[in-house]
Amino acid sequence: MNEYELKIYHEAVLWKRKLLKKSHFLQRVSKKAQTKMNNLIPEKAHEIVSDSIKQMVKAMLFGSYVTTSPKRKPATTLVEKDKQALEKLSLYRKTATVEGAGTGAGGIFLGLADFPLLLSIKMKFLNDIAVVYGFDPEQYEERLFILHVFSLAFSSDDKRQETFEIIENWEERRQTLVEVDWRVFQQEYRDYIDFVKMLQLVPGIGAVVGAYANYNLLDHLGEVAMNCYRLRLFKK
Repeated sequence: MNEYELKIYHEAVLWKRKLLKKSHFLQRVSKKAQTKMNNLIPEKAHEIVSDSIKQMVKAMLFGSYVTTSPKRKPATTLVEKDKQALEKLSLYRKTATVEGAGTGAGGIFLGLADFPLLLSIKMKFLNDIAVVYGFDPEQYEERLFILHVFSLAFSSDDKRQETFEIIENWEERRQTLVEVDWRVFQQEYRDYIDFVKMLQLVPGIGAVVGAYANYNLLDHLGEVAMNCYRLRLFKK
């Protein structure tokens, strides 16, 4: 390793420790309450929502790949890859912030439209990041890896531990993976963002909350994605 790679490797190790730390008390209480609420929802409703999320994410993931067109020479060193990744993150953060402010200011109906719009931005971002680090989103297993990175970023303690173990041992685990559990995928994501996104629907503060929430959600996703791909490169 050169000096930069050694520095990033130590940062990735510290990030892993932070990621796997137990959530604070309020988050755990909130998750338990959301789980109880989910148990009250009829099974048929869960199936409908899960299938809708599945089709939406798959369409966005494929569409994101189609519209991903690298306009520069692929980076060969980690420092170049990280530089390009940070540029992508800055661009998508701005896009998500503007989108959150716009839908937040538009009241309940536009606020509800924020869910698929933000999801689309996140999927496009993850596709671009995969390309930056030298992985091909056209391959099914790479799209599956993207879904696990997404799940890692937006999940509760137990699911986060499970997902990170898969990502950390991707070369061994990918052969046994066929698809994600879409019901768990959508419930974990919704539970993670529910509270702050509900505030986005409140008249008067929706625009500010929407912009702030989307900025931070993209920032968090960027940190997770960059470190996941860095760890894959280090394992190679």
